[in-house]
Amino acid sequence: MARLSVRARLTLVYGSLFLVSIAVLVGVSYALTARAIEQRFSVNPLGRSGFRPAQVEQLLTAADRTRALTEAKAQLNRQLAEQKADVLSQLLQTSLLMLLVFGVVAVLIGYVVAGRVLRPLHTVTATARRLSESNLHERIALAGPQDEIKDLADTFDRMLDRLWRAFDAQRRFVANASHELRTPLTINRTVLEVALASRKNPPETKALADVLLGNTARHERLIEGLLLLARSEREPQARAATPLQDVVRSALDQLDEPSGEIEVEARLGAATVEGDPVLLERCAVNLLENALKYNVAGGRVWVRTGRRDGMAFLHVANTGKPVPSYEVDKIFEPFRRLRADRVGSAAGAGLGLSIVRAVVEAHGGTIETVPRPDGGLAITVRLPAAADVTAVLVRAPVP
Repeated sequence: MARLSVRARLTLVYGSLFLVSIAVLVGVSYALTARAIEQRFSVNPLGRSGFRPAQVEQLLTAADRTRALTEAKAQLNRQLAEQKADVLSQLLQTSLLMLLVFGVVAVLIGYVVAGRVLRPLHTVTATARRLSESNLHERIALAGPQDEIKDLADTFDRMLDRLWRAFDAQRRFVANASHELRTPLTINRTVLEVALASRKNPPETKALADVLLGNTARHERLIEGLLLLARSEREPQARAATPLQDVVRSALDQLDEPSGEIEVEARLGAATVEGDPVLLERCAVNLLENALKYNVAGGRVWVRTGRRDGMAFLHVANTGKPVPSYEVDKIFEPFRRLRADRVGSAAGAGLGLSIVRAVVEAHGGTIETVPRPDGGLAITVRLPAAADVTAVLVRAPVP
């Protein structure tokens, strides 16, 4: 059952109160009018009985006079009752008609008044819907008397001030961390590469340098993933019309050749989305890397893009080991893997699908993950489409 809006409920409240008040007023007026008619409505019995005074004088006996007076009074009482009933009936009909008319007018007036009362709240709601990380500098700045709604708007503005400061601090932190964390790792990697290239170092030193270089590379991937995850969770500031099929085609070109002769089949239908091309490309790369990394020898990967029901989609399915349905959601959590065979430096930092989810949610999309009956996963990313396009099918080269 659909819930009524606040404006509709206020209209019903105003209309109901007005109708109840009018009904009480009509009832009291009807009762007082009936009482006044009963007390003050009088008619001369002899003057309106149908008998003339001369005829009354001709009555010879007291019994005949009494009987004539009784009949006259009864006739007068009937006439009086009919007249009172007619007056009260007309009064009741007029009152009910006025009650109906005023009831409709009360509902209309209540609807208009409720709209004017709720107009400041509509302003607050519209501002809240329009705000995002990129325009948190805007404020409601509601004008008017210092009432409850003005207090609510001012409180909301103060909350926006705190959010703006928090987001600004986060942006500065990501920028500083990006520099401070990469610099020492870059220096370490350079020193280790020089040690490996030097002929003066013994084999034991080179072996140690090779191990350290692998750990340094893993730490670099981890830091890059964390920084990208922090960036992906924010709403994109620079949006552009981005062909999803071109993004996926570029992601396919960036993939390393997988081991085990995994076949990649791509059918890329045209679909344009509004978003950050860099983040969207990273999302596609992570999905494809995940499909290749957690596959089996001689397996396959299917990639589809297109448009359906007003949404652009990217579908990536792969063969692999069976995945329990109750563990599907865990793979999108940072540093979470499903099995022990996924742990290790070769398996990555465990941030790939976390970044995918952050990018998709930042672009207003959804992710659907379904385990395949024969093993592996089928992941479908849906994003709001930007424009109508014509589907074009291409086939990516098989690595």
